[in-house]
Amino acid sequence: MSERSTFSPFWHRVRAMKPRLRPHVQITRQHYRGKRWHVVHDPSSNHFYRLNAVAHEFVGLLDGSRTVEDVWRLSLTRHADDALTQNEVLQLLSQLYGSNLLSADVTPETEQLLRRGRERTAQKAKQQAIGLMYFRVRLFNPDAILAWLEPIVRPLISPVGFLAWCVLVLGAFAYAIVPNWDRLLSGVDSAIAPSNWGWMFVVFVVLKLIHEAGHGLICKRFGGQVPEFGVMLLVLVPAPFVDASSSWAFPSKWRRMAVGAGGMIFELTVAALAALLWASTAEGQLLHQLAYNAIFSASVSTILFNANPLMKFDGYYILSDLLEVPNLMQRSQAMLKFLVQRHAFRMKSAVPPTGSLSEAGVLVLYGLGAMIYRVFLFISITLYVMGKMFAIGLFLALWTAGMWFVLPVGGFIHWLATNPGIADRRPRVIAASLGMAALVVLALGVIPAPDRRRADGVVESLADTGVFFGADGFVEAAHARPGDRVRKGDPLVTLTSDKLRAQLAMSEGVLAEAESKALESTVSQPAAAKAAMEYCEAIRAQIAWIQSKIEALTVRAPHDGVVVGQDPHALLGKFVQEGTPLCEVVDDTSVRLTAVFTQTEAAWLREGPIKVEARLVSRVHDVIPATTDRIIAAGTRDLPHESLSFKGGGQLPNSPEDRSGRQTTDAVFKGYFLAEGVASGEARGAAVPGERVALRFTLDRKPLAAQWYLRLRQTLQGRAKV
Repeated sequence: MSERSTFSPFWHRVRAMKPRLRPHVQITRQHYRGKRWHVVHDPSSNHFYRLNAVAHEFVGLLDGSRTVEDVWRLSLTRHADDALTQNEVLQLLSQLYGSNLLSADVTPETEQLLRRGRERTAQKAKQQAIGLMYFRVRLFNPDAILAWLEPIVRPLISPVGFLAWCVLVLGAFAYAIVPNWDRLLSGVDSAIAPSNWGWMFVVFVVLKLIHEAGHGLICKRFGGQVPEFGVMLLVLVPAPFVDASSSWAFPSKWRRMAVGAGGMIFELTVAALAALLWASTAEGQLLHQLAYNAIFSASVSTILFNANPLMKFDGYYILSDLLEVPNLMQRSQAMLKFLVQRHAFRMKSAVPPTGSLSEAGVLVLYGLGAMIYRVFLFISITLYVMGKMFAIGLFLALWTAGMWFVLPVGGFIHWLATNPGIADRRPRVIAASLGMAALVVLALGVIPAPDRRRADGVVESLADTGVFFGADGFVEAAHARPGDRVRKGDPLVTLTSDKLRAQLAMSEGVLAEAESKALESTVSQPAAAKAAMEYCEAIRAQIAWIQSKIEALTVRAPHDGVVVGQDPHALLGKFVQEGTPLCEVVDDTSVRLTAVFTQTEAAWLREGPIKVEARLVSRVHDVIPATTDRIIAAGTRDLPHESLSFKGGGQLPNSPEDRSGRQTTDAVFKGYFLAEGVASGEARGAAVPGERVALRFTLDRKPLAAQWYLRLRQTLQGRAKV
């Protein structure tokens, strides 16, 4: 994919050398993308290097007696255009020599070894400093322990064992996870509660020990060595690790992938057993909580770290072997550098890391994806740590930003000033670099870009009336179900009350007797007639009250709308008391959209969005224009609907003391918005009160850098409380 320059201006420095491979170096044959390759391995340093067939033959001819010039000319004779160029020979010798795989006769052997040892130590220290969030400390060699354990678990590390593992995991998922999914989600709050942190840490460490044992045991099963066990500080959380890199020399890619997946296989085995235990134990027991901790820890660590191919954990090595693209991370970065050097700087001497077009496409896509994810991960982890421990998070942010961004920029400036490959075009390269930097600054810091924000909301009725029983009685009949449309005055349920009817009959009898006595008093005792009439009026008032209660035995709709809530038919035959809630009648012809915002999200509401759009869950493809009705300036912990909380599938955490699902842990701000076409009565596609809605707000255009700065500042104010 590029023009190869045969000659190099630095050839004279190596042409007379007589190097050779070190005696203890091991070479394994492998196949990648239908071609034969050779992996060179130094067991003493555990370094690896991959050679194609031509490069392998070239290195094989370096026996300590032939010069580099002699071997190169011989290679030209045998392979013509497929032979290594002088630049490629220089790169090959440099990498083999730097990896301690090649010895040369330019200096004494011991001096070379010491110098290389110091270089490797310095390089390792530099990598540790750059990856401070993933700091590693070596403890001991676990190979003897794994060699003792491997025969015990050997029957399980087989095709039959893999099938048994699949049955176990799928069975646990079907029996324990799927039927209890809602209960599983609701347990997250208790898992991350401070009172559970100690047990969570213990479970996490035990799981990771089993995880790393899985890598080591499968590596040993296929003949590899595991020379290193240590502790890695994964975002300040200690986690064990083993060095199973000897699997890179396995001829079979499926065995290499098995070693990469071994940790997740062992960890998911424990998670499956924990799921079965969790489903069969009662809440409140320590064993139940420990089992949940294992499920939670295994799933989160597997999804976010181990299975993620954009980080150099298990998923990365599995993907690299599956695609048959070794050294995926390093070569993808080299590919991006080559594209810039060749097309932006016009460097004809730039050498691509691959000659395959399909492999080059994979490297470009992976390099861009890993770069974007690295920035995302840096921001996410930094904000999380700053939210928990501000001082430590700030230190990590500054250190990692310096190592990941400032140092590479400094290295690039040094490359511009000193690299001999651009000596004849240095001004052009510097001008192109400044031009690209100016374009980035212009695109991010000057040109206004659309500024859009999002929020979750719910459809809310303007007339939302609760219906309650007006008298004590037994439910005799139900006339409506949830979802039925009713009109004002339509009966919802009918009660029966023998007590009220008996009280009415008794009161009517007392009234008849009192009226008779009042009539006698009018003729014989005029003075007592007035008191008798007052008594009759009191009895009539009592009868009117009893009749109103009898009338209340028929519960009616307070206005037109739709019945929501519990099903009245579920109460048939039951005794209910006055004031007991029955259901709600919601007027779905007059609704509004109610959105909730956290404190950091609500800050931009003061700017006043110039455009509001909504999408209903039932009509996700329809964009509905909306207008702002009003914004409530005061914060509240009450949500307009439980569907916006964790319990209802929303994004806001529930208060631990709340059982209704409408109380949040932190204050939120409400905004009310009106939208046409949302309320349409019985029309098809009408919104149902309680339905979730996504709102998008368009603000005044600003440069992307200004938008990111404002969002970062608001996020810090919300999470780090600064």
